Amino acid sequence: MLSRILFLLLLAMNIGVALWLYFAPQPRAHAFAATDPGVAKLVLLSERERANDTGAAELASAPEAAAQPSNGACASIGPFPTQADMRTALNALTPLVARIQYREAHSTETRGYWVYLPAQSNREKALVLARQLSEKGVRDYYVVTAGDQPNTISLGLFHDQANADKRRDEVAKLGFAPEVVARTEELPVYWIDYAEERDHPLDWRTYMVAQADLRQQTVRCF
Repeated sequence: MLSRILFLLLLAMNIGVALWLYFAPQPRAHAFAATDPGVAKLVLLSERERANDTGAAELASAPEAAAQPSNGACASIGPFPTQADMRTALNALTPLVARIQYREAHSTETRGYWVYLPAQSNREKALVLARQLSEKGVRDYYVVTAGDQPNTISLGLFHDQANADKRRDEVAKLGFAPEVVARTEELPVYWIDYAEERDHPLDWRTYMVAQADLRQQTVRCF
């Protein structure tokens, strides 16, 4: 009898404890920081790539730069033969215009005129022709032996085309067939592009008195 009472008592206690555990309020778990204070949070590579893709999409959809004012215009002046000339002009014009920049270009410059007799098929023929020139009283000639035009007979280099034409005509009267060709060279030149108000164009020549060879061109606004 006593053992039955003890059994029932233990059963009742177990049921009571189970009910208390089931219905008792659960304490809220304390959230711990993922990292210590002052330590950067770890970011997975996949998360970083997604963030970059999002940033790129935002940049792609960014609004375009504001359009040029309706009364705005752009022009270019040059060519300046040296960077020093260009920078002097750039410093003078910068305070006077809305925007300004410079750029490099290339110009083909004539470096003189060459009078010559066309190349012979071999050196022996070139020497024979040279002797004929000498017999006719022609001086100041030279048989080219190297370069891209061997066996050509040079009759002189001239700065002015008029002098080159005169030399050609003199030799031609002796029964030869000289030619004249301009010698050119690619040189860097510099231009200044600037934006201004169409209603108030810049009188840039006032600031470029020493640059008589400059000219102005209309360019697309930058």
